[in-house]
Amino acid sequence: MKKKFLYLLLIIAVSWSCEKKVKKDVVDEILQKPNIVFIMADDHAIQAISAYGNELSKYAPTPNIDRIAKNGAIFNRSYCTNSICGPSRAVILTGKHSHINGFRQNDEKFNGYQQTLPKILQKSGYQTAIIGKWHLFGYPQGFDYWEILNDQGNYYNPEFIRMADTVNIDDSRVNVSADKPVDIKDTITVNGYATDIITHKAINWLKNQKNQNQPFFLMVHHKAPHRNWMPAPRHLNKYDSVKFPLPDTYFDKHNNQQAAKEQMQTIYKDMYEGHDLKMTKSYGSTELAHNPWTKDFDRMTPEQRKIWDSAYQAKNKAFHKANLHGEDLARWKGQRFLQDYLATVASVDEGVGEILDYLEKTGLDENTLVIYTSDQGFYLGEKGWFDKRFMYEESFRMPLLMQYPKSIKPGTQVNALIQNLDFAPTMLDFANAGEYAKNMQGISFKPVLDGKIKDDDFKDVIYYHYYDFPSFHMVKKHYGIRTKKYKIMHFYDDNDAWEFYDMEADPYELNNLIDSQEYESVIISMKRKLDSVQKVYGVIEKEFERAPKEKVEKTYEYFEKLRGTPVK
Repeated sequence: MKKKFLYLLLIIAVSWSCEKKVKKDVVDEILQKPNIVFIMADDHAIQAISAYGNELSKYAPTPNIDRIAKNGAIFNRSYCTNSICGPSRAVILTGKHSHINGFRQNDEKFNGYQQTLPKILQKSGYQTAIIGKWHLFGYPQGFDYWEILNDQGNYYNPEFIRMADTVNIDDSRVNVSADKPVDIKDTITVNGYATDIITHKAINWLKNQKNQNQPFFLMVHHKAPHRNWMPAPRHLNKYDSVKFPLPDTYFDKHNNQQAAKEQMQTIYKDMYEGHDLKMTKSYGSTELAHNPWTKDFDRMTPEQRKIWDSAYQAKNKAFHKANLHGEDLARWKGQRFLQDYLATVASVDEGVGEILDYLEKTGLDENTLVIYTSDQGFYLGEKGWFDKRFMYEESFRMPLLMQYPKSIKPGTQVNALIQNLDFAPTMLDFANAGEYAKNMQGISFKPVLDGKIKDDDFKDVIYYHYYDFPSFHMVKKHYGIRTKKYKIMHFYDDNDAWEFYDMEADPYELNNLIDSQEYESVIISMKRKLDSVQKVYGVIEKEFERAPKEKVEKTYEYFEKLRGTPVK
C-alpha cells in the first residue's frame, strides 16, 4: 500500500514539474533507492558495544545499538585510515585517504569543493541532511539541510550553526528572538543535553523537513562519547555502584615500544583531574580540581549545575576520605573514567533507539539502510590509555553495524577487512550510483553483504597513516599496514622505529617482533607489501615531513605544564 502511495506521489510530482507523464521505469528506479540514515558517535570504542561481546560491555549494555546487529550485520574487522576525528570524517565523505582529500590532521581545513558523498547523492536524486558534529573547519557542502555543532561542541547547552533559512525549525528549543534573521555564520544556543538535542533534531527533520518524493540521506553525528565525558543529568549516577574490570594491560610498561612510552594519554598521568575526572579540590567542596578548560562546566544553568554537584558530591567526598595513593589511585581514576564514559554512551544508545523506533513506527525501516559507526576506536584503559591515534587495535579498529531489510540478512557476521575509506563507495552502491565512486580509493563491500564475494576475498591488506605530531597526547607520526594475520608500522619524526606483530599469537600487541629472526622473512615481505600499498595509494615523499626539533621540545614542555598538580 505504501509503495503504491509513493508511486502516485512521484507521478504527480514529476507531472507538475515536467507537464508530461513520467515513465514507469524512472519511477521504479527512484523507488528502489534506499533511504540512508548514517549515525556516527565520536570516540565510541568497540569495547563499549555489547553486540561485540566484550567483557566491559556486559556491565553497560547497549541494547538499541545491538538491535542493528540483530536486524542486520555486524562487522568484526572494520578499521579507520587515520585515527583522529576530523581526518576520519573527511575520509568518510570523500572515500579517499587523508593525503589525497587534503585533511590529514585537525588543524587543517577541509576542501569542501571537492567531490563528496552527499554531493553525489544529491545528483542521484537524494535529499541530504547532516545534524550534529561536523568538525571540519568550514561549512558543509552537498547538504540540502545542515545544523552543526560549533567546533567540537559542548555536552550542555551546546551552540549550533544553522543554514540561513532554518530559523523557524524547532524554534521552541532555540534561544533566539523570532524576528532576528539567522545568517549562515550565526550561532544559536540550544538548551539541553547535546546527545538528546541531536537525536530530537534528526527525528524532527525526518518528520517535518524530509521531502516525501525523494529518497533521503541523513547523517546524525553525536559529540558523545568524546572527551570530557559529561553524562546527561539522568545518568550522572548510573554506574556508581558498578566496579568495571580494568584491562590486564592497565599498567603496561610498553617494552620495546618507544613511541608508546613517550605518549601523553595515560589515564593516571595525563587526565585533568577536574575537567576529565570531575574531581574536586577538597572534601565537601564543589570547586573542581585542575580544570584548564572551564567552558564545559560554565555552560550549565544554575539548575543544571545544582543537579550535577549534588550527583558528584557524595562520591567525591568518598574519594577524599579514602586518601588513595599509587596504584590504588590509578585504579580509582580508571573507574571514574569508565563510569563517566559509559554513562555518556547510554544516552547515545537511547538516541539510536528513538531513531529506530521512529523508522519502524512510520514503516520507513523497510526501505532504509541504517548504519551505526564511530569516527575511530578508543582506549578504555588498555595499555593504561584513553584517546586514540595509534595504529594499535583499540584505536585502529572501529565499530560498524548495518541493517537493511531488503538485502542484509538478520544476524550477519562480516569478517572482511574493510575501512571507513570504503563507506562512501558502499553507500553509493546501495543507492545505485556506484559509477560515481570510480575515482575514490575505497571499494564497495556491498558484494560481501550480498554474498557475491567471500570475506577473505575482499581485501588482503589495509593502510594506515597518522600525521598529528607534535600535538595533543604527543603520539608520533606513523604509518603501516595490516593483513588478517600480521601488522607492521613505522614511527617517524623525532624518532625512527619499526614495530611488527603477529596478530593471531599476540592480539593485544605486547610483543614487538621486529628483531625476531623467526619472523625475518615475513617482516621483509610485509615491508615490501607496505611499499607497494603506498605506491597504489599515491603516498609521496612529502607525506613524511618531520617537525623542527625545537617545536617538538616546546610542545612537550607545554603539555607537561598543562598536566597540573595532582590532588593530594
